[in-house]
Amino acid sequence: MTQLGIEMTPGQQQKRSRLGSLIAVVLAFVVVGALLGGVLVLALKLIDTSNPDEYPGPGTGAVEVRILKGQTSNAIGATLQANGVIRDGSSFTALGDDRLRQIQPGTYRLKKRMTSAGALDLLLDPNAKVSVRVVIPEGSSLKKTLAALSAKGKIDSEDLAAAVADPSNLGLPPYAHGKVEGFLFPATYDVDPSTTAEDQLKAMVTRWKQAAAESDLVAASKKAKLTPYEVLTVASLLQAEAQPKDFAKVARVIYNRLDKDMPLQLDTTVLYALGRTGTQLSPEDLQTDSPFNTYKNKGLPPTPINSPGQLAINAALHPAKGNWLYYVTTNLKTGKTKFTNSYQEFLRFKRELKGSS
Repeated sequence: MTQLGIEMTPGQQQKRSRLGSLIAVVLAFVVVGALLGGVLVLALKLIDTSNPDEYPGPGTGAVEVRILKGQTSNAIGATLQANGVIRDGSSFTALGDDRLRQIQPGTYRLKKRMTSAGALDLLLDPNAKVSVRVVIPEGSSLKKTLAALSAKGKIDSEDLAAAVADPSNLGLPPYAHGKVEGFLFPATYDVDPSTTAEDQLKAMVTRWKQAAAESDLVAASKKAKLTPYEVLTVASLLQAEAQPKDFAKVARVIYNRLDKDMPLQLDTTVLYALGRTGTQLSPEDLQTDSPFNTYKNKGLPPTPINSPGQLAINAALHPAKGNWLYYVTTNLKTGKTKFTNSYQEFLRFKRELKGSS
């Protein structure tokens, strides 16, 4: 048999060789392009998904988030996620930062779409905490205290009144017998807008307990042969009647008069009964029919007349030594107060006061 074949001319062979080379180059470019494209896609993917549980940050807009007392880091993370602050609550817990334990309850102004680390930084920034500072001065009555809380603390006045009417959840000591007056310790409070009336009053009672513990109120009262409630009542009288430098001497006058079964005759208790402030009482005021009128009734008033501070409580527990039965603030501008056990000298002090006013 004859072997058939196609012979190619030299020109045709050269063209075929060039075509093969061109195809090889194209294939090489395709392969290299595919490889480069894969690397690029992979790189972009790595950049985009380096932490798929996090927003890129630093966050946008503003959102207020409330952190509750006793919330764990898991619960805080879930709260942040629910409010759109972070993408995934577990990323917040995964920070494993010891600072997580430093987060305090309250309402915070944060941003949306933050990183977990950025959210933590804000939760530890005092400037991010949303609160209203309320100052309760020493000697504030219950009425004034509630008014200050409702005006500046933005707590509803009706809610405050309801909490006082049923104080069973405020943590009052047993000897308070359900009476709130005197137990809302005077201090500066940062009131969170989400704080309930009951929670705020409870916090103030807790602060009072700290002061009572520092003064060793229960044990010291027993040593003085008084009840803790009597001491608190006397402390409230000191806070209303005198300047701190005279607290201990005024306390001695009160105890001396009680021991002699004399009426205390304190203007401040009558003013409390009338719901007034000031220094002047009329003859009609002194006839006010009230258990707080210490001109008409012997003994201590039935309750404290305000919330005394630490110094007044200490003075009520540790009165000065002396036989004084009277005192008169003879200069209202300087607060100078004179003490005596002589009624005639007492009258002279009163004339001195009248002459200086």
